[in-house]
Amino acid sequence: MFEPVKLFQYNTLGALMSGLYGGTMTIGELLQYGDLGIGTLDSIDGELIVLDGKAYQAKGSGEVPEVVEVDPSETVPYAAVVPHKAEVIFRQRFEMNDKELEERIESYYDGENLFRSIKIHGDFSHMRVRMIPKSTSDRKFAEVAVNQPEYSKENVTGTIVGIWTPEIFHGVSLAGYHLHFVSDDLSFGGHVMDFVIKEGIVELGAIDQLDQRFPVQDRDYLFAKFNMDEMKEDIDRVE
Repeated sequence: MFEPVKLFQYNTLGALMSGLYGGTMTIGELLQYGDLGIGTLDSIDGELIVLDGKAYQAKGSGEVPEVVEVDPSETVPYAAVVPHKAEVIFRQRFEMNDKELEERIESYYDGENLFRSIKIHGDFSHMRVRMIPKSTSDRKFAEVAVNQPEYSKENVTGTIVGIWTPEIFHGVSLAGYHLHFVSDDLSFGGHVMDFVIKEGIVELGAIDQLDQRFPVQDRDYLFAKFNMDEMKEDIDRVE
């Protein structure tokens, strides 16, 4: 019997952009819905990376970023996870930058209007990441993002995880690629800005359904007023 693959998304990226940073779902609950994914932590404290059923937080304010495994009791304001099932697997045998690899990935897509899960394990000659710094809701995401720390690392082995979102869902999530990285030794990670892969294994998973959940107990969310035009501009500017 066919069992659909469901992408579970908690809250929307647009709500996060509007300053709703309070965590309202625990990591423990989130991991019941998927073993691969992305997001952020309470008070937008860094980047969430879900890999092989474990949750990691990448954050940084000094010379090097920090990656820690997240306790199940910690909470998220926004996240997307999926039980990743690779439909396409291919080996990348020669060096490519991120844009070149994305073009190769998209050549395997059957249509443009379905979500995809992405997992890339490989050796990277260059990896550049950033992470959103912890903030309070009185500052909009776009304002906080201006001071996001960025880090680069050469010759690092690790895994990129992420979701590809169709254009028609922009605002619910980020249209196109939303990718996070964590190194095998858990010393480096964050939101992927650009990279060069030397070689690796690329897995692409089909997603059949979107399970969109909302923070129905959060009064800040229930009564928030959203400026949709401003929200979309902020997403385009910072993501």
